[in-house]
Amino acid sequence: MSTTSKTKSEAVAGNFFEDFRVGQEIRHATPRTLTEADAALNVGLYGSRFAINSSDEFARAIGLPRAPLDDLLVFHVVIGKTVPDISLNAVANLGYAEFRWGVPVYPGDTLSSHSKVLGLRENSNRSSGVVWVRSTGVNQRGEMVLDYVRWVMVHKRDPNAQVPETVVPKTAPSVAPADLIVPAGLKLAGYDDGAAGSSYRWEDYEPGERIDHVSGITLEDSDHMFSTRLYQNTARVHFDAFAGKSTRFGRRLAYGGHVISLARALSFNGLANGFRVAAINAGSHVAPTFGGDTIYAWSEVLERAELPGRKDLGALRMRSIAAKDCPCNTFPGKGADGKYHPAVVLDLDYWLLVPRRAA
Repeated sequence: MSTTSKTKSEAVAGNFFEDFRVGQEIRHATPRTLTEADAALNVGLYGSRFAINSSDEFARAIGLPRAPLDDLLVFHVVIGKTVPDISLNAVANLGYAEFRWGVPVYPGDTLSSHSKVLGLRENSNRSSGVVWVRSTGVNQRGEMVLDYVRWVMVHKRDPNAQVPETVVPKTAPSVAPADLIVPAGLKLAGYDDGAAGSSYRWEDYEPGERIDHVSGITLEDSDHMFSTRLYQNTARVHFDAFAGKSTRFGRRLAYGGHVISLARALSFNGLANGFRVAAINAGSHVAPTFGGDTIYAWSEVLERAELPGRKDLGALRMRSIAAKDCPCNTFPGKGADGKYHPAVVLDLDYWLLVPRRAA
């Protein structure tokens, strides 16, 4: 894999839009060994209560060697590795597609990541452009733990710099249920609804059903600043308060992944048996979030899918909406005009693995 040649000072400054080329491959620095401390800090940041990530005994009862690390913890670490090369100079992270989680990650595993540039499009103002990349996270054995496409708006170093011809990649509208990866050895005969916190299984959810997750979590500046450091996310828009004063928002932005984890933690109320996030079909950060915002969430069941060869396990395709400073009992989303409610900050379409009542 190769990267564009740079001077030392340019390397520290990161890549700007004009530095990217379609087909460019980038190996990201700083592999990360995850520990039980990372699992504890993840709970401290987001308050997630899913039993599979909390209890070794629960995990062993369903065929796993011990409690795996939270799926979104893997998300944060893998994306964090890419930031210095992809989004250090981001205006904003725009969206996701074709996310698939691979083998589970356990304390002691070491994660690294690499990316390939799929597309580029300069914005009409010529001061920035959108970069599409496919990034892959692997463990110390080279096994895929996460593979995804995301697109980011990135500043140009020089508004007058010439850039390559526009290439906008096509992404799949969703991940097919047959392509969802089920952890090896998973057997749900020993799944304990009481320990998980819910009696609702795959059969109990109907397409079109909406769930208000009720609670809210206030996002403090100290929380999102801690998470950006914890996951070694160096994007300036998140950690540099002084530079943030000169942006159109006048302040630093909260890391979008932080909001995703908050929405996932809130979803325990209604989706406690959605024990594994298997894929993200599409997602967008609709509006920025800041320290002091209170995040609420609601979800809609989009689809219920059987998995090949499994009678103990099914998949739910969910759409989760997060809103700031707006309780979600009225299910704020898009209006008849196609525009989002002004409180909406996140719109995420994803697959959950959920136990079935085995025949």
